[in-house]
Amino acid sequence: MINGLGVLGWGVGGIEAEAAMLGQPISMLIPQVVGFKLTGKLAEGATATDLVLTVTQMLRDKGVVGKFVEFFGDGLDELPLADRATIANMAPEYGATCGIFPIDDETLAYLRLTGRSDSQVALVEAYAKEQGLFREPGAYQADYTDTLELDTGDVEPSLAGPKRPQDRIALKSAKSSYASALSTLLEEHGSGATAVATAAPQVRIKGSEYELPHGSVVIAAITSWTNTSTPALMIGAGLVAKKAVERGLQAKPWVKTSLAPGSKVVTEYLKKSGLTQHLDLIGFNLVGYGCTTCIGNSGPLSEEISKAIKEGDLVVASVLSGNRNFEGRVHPEVRMNYLASPPLVVAYALAGSMDIDIANDPIGEDLEGKPVHLQEIWPSQKEIHDTIAAVVDSEMFHKSYSDVFAGNEQWTKLDAEATALFSWDPDSTYVKHPPYFNDMAAEPGEVSDIIGARVLVPLGDSVTTDHISPAGAIKADSPAGEYLIERGVKPDQFNSYGSRRGNHEVMMRGTFANVRLRNQLAPGTEGGWTRHLPGGEQISIFDASMKYREEGVPSIILAGKEYGSGSSRDWAAKGPRLLGVRAAIAQSYERIHRSNLIGMGVLPLQFKPGENVASLGLSGLETYNIIGLGDGSAKEVTVSAIPDKGGNPITFTATVRIDTPQEVRYYQNGGILQYVLRQMARG
Repeated sequence: MINGLGVLGWGVGGIEAEAAMLGQPISMLIPQVVGFKLTGKLAEGATATDLVLTVTQMLRDKGVVGKFVEFFGDGLDELPLADRATIANMAPEYGATCGIFPIDDETLAYLRLTGRSDSQVALVEAYAKEQGLFREPGAYQADYTDTLELDTGDVEPSLAGPKRPQDRIALKSAKSSYASALSTLLEEHGSGATAVATAAPQVRIKGSEYELPHGSVVIAAITSWTNTSTPALMIGAGLVAKKAVERGLQAKPWVKTSLAPGSKVVTEYLKKSGLTQHLDLIGFNLVGYGCTTCIGNSGPLSEEISKAIKEGDLVVASVLSGNRNFEGRVHPEVRMNYLASPPLVVAYALAGSMDIDIANDPIGEDLEGKPVHLQEIWPSQKEIHDTIAAVVDSEMFHKSYSDVFAGNEQWTKLDAEATALFSWDPDSTYVKHPPYFNDMAAEPGEVSDIIGARVLVPLGDSVTTDHISPAGAIKADSPAGEYLIERGVKPDQFNSYGSRRGNHEVMMRGTFANVRLRNQLAPGTEGGWTRHLPGGEQISIFDASMKYREEGVPSIILAGKEYGSGSSRDWAAKGPRLLGVRAAIAQSYERIHRSNLIGMGVLPLQFKPGENVASLGLSGLETYNIIGLGDGSAKEVTVSAIPDKGGNPITFTATVRIDTPQEVRYYQNGGILQYVLRQMARG
């Protein structure tokens, strides 16, 4: 988000971050810079979230993986700092290394608002102007690699989903888009499109009976820092709630609602404006700060709802103000997930369904039985801005952050040993000593070609780090769940993969365990299943990988475009490495996942342009030889896929995506951490 302030920065993988803390540089190719020109002003009814989703869609279509994006143009005169930060924070979703904004008068105003001293603000202004970094209205255009342009006045209310943040849907088309997506999901699931007409199951909630059809919104969450630190969006949500309460509307009883602001300042100004009580009245009660539902920490649905979903084989939905809605991330029982602005999250909680033209149809009835439309409870920009002006001030930031590093009472009471070495608890199911350095020699061995490898998982396009290493709920009948049960952990104490990421035994069992993963070796299944070759036995991916390791057989991954998109999750590389994966061959990679693979000693290979699994006729049933690595600095290798049942090998050339000399050194050492440890040992 700092790029919204004109401070250049970007995310790195957790493995790179660990190495950086130990003094290693981050190496990268000098990036191309794409200019994004903004003009105009947001129209009445459009929000910063709508702008973000539009920008994300445009940049994904453009293709900016590994590039910097710089925003410019006179449209910035109308773009508040919080909105800029919201756009900057979505860089992983549109694939860029970063999306940066210039320093200008709006930046200085934000610094003053958030409690920076006059001398610091003056220094920022003087330095930026002296360096030529300060934007003036009508400023010249830099010489960019490429450009694109958006008149923000053309931005319209939008959602994104049901699986990816770049799949923007105009609000007026939300119902028809939902219907099309539902039909596709039912066909994929084997239910057939006729299941749409199946009678909806009945659920009993608080003494009343309700129908729960396909498309029911069962989770509505105002969550994640992307939107919930933006005053216009949060005040907007509060005003929608206020107007809804005044008309007698309530969230539908089957909707699980929650409010998780990105800052304690949000709590202050919602309370000061009197809007907290209205959010509370329709169910948006404060549950915490930061990531909750957006990272899969939504908690369980009620037993009645969960039972109805299973018995009716229902496709239900969530609507959240997060930045990621990948399959299986939000909740394992929720197959459709839509990103929306906080005010729209409130609106969909009131409507309770995706099967509604929310822009035109009534979302409920008032106390007199009259229909209430969204337009009637949607606040104007003037209402929002007037409220912000009345309740948001710099004193709130001073109050909330003056002792932010002190910690609360629970934090200060934590017992921690004053020792330089961590005291490992062998009985802990949360933190275990990882095996990365077991039997590591003082000097790295020679790089060897990969011979006789089997495909552990062949995958399609847009496989995210959530598919590879889920962060959400742990199923009791999964390898990770069985591991925990064997150690006396009850299912209601499983917590999540994300919370147990200090335990490699849990995380390696959770690798490729996303409930929505579709492995092409195990057609007709969802989740962590594969076939152990050459016999073809269908078993869990974890069990298959352990068999391959016992047999001394290396494994590889086949994938399509944008492999490893989404969160910069280091376990999406650590997990495969611990399963024995030696290489991945994909059409393209997201930047951080590619570097994480190298950091764990996994070879990232890329098909040549125009080639892929289908065009080469690869089934994943072959035995693979990867030849020509040399000392690890080779730019290309020869891959030979040998069919089990005879026939000619399929041979092709793949590009080695080890892009810098420093990355070559990491790969030669078996990973970045091994390289760092050897460097430290040498003094």
